[in-house]
This record gives sequence, C-alpha cells and structure tokens, in this order.
Amino acid sequence: MTGTVSSKGQVTLPAEVRRLLGIRAGTRLQFIVRDDRLEVVRVDLPVQALKSILPRPRRKASLREIQEGIVKGALRTMR
Repeated sequence: MTGTVSSKGQVTLPAEVRRLLGIRAGTRLQFIVRDDRLEVVRVDLPVQALKSILPRPRRKASLREIQEGIVKGALRTMR
C-alpha cells in the first residue's frame, strides 16, 4: 500500500490500514524514525494490547532484579 504526501505534509492512511489497526478520527499516533524507515504506532492502546508483543519470560524476576535492570538501562541512556 502506498500514500502520497500533500503540500501541507499530510498523508492519508489507506482505509484497509485504518480498519486493520482500528484507527479512527482522534486516534493518537507516534512516529518513529529508524534509519531510512518510518514506523507509525498507536499510542492509545490499552495495556492489555501490549501483552502479546514480548515473549513470556523464562522465569519471574525479583523486585531487586527489576530495580537493577532499570538502573542499568538508565545508565546506558546517559552515556
């Protein structure tokens, strides 16, 4: 599927894309640029919809492991 950018920088999403993703007027979207690609992601999805995105962990993490992971991730982004 393709689209065309208007002189105002607007793009019309094809009807099939809107139907498949449940996008209606007022739906909030996030635009992510990765190299030469553009990803469009709905940001109004309920938390339950995110459940199937990541694989199940092999085991449950302890609170301490979760906190350590958060600190490690934060330190990586500060570099």
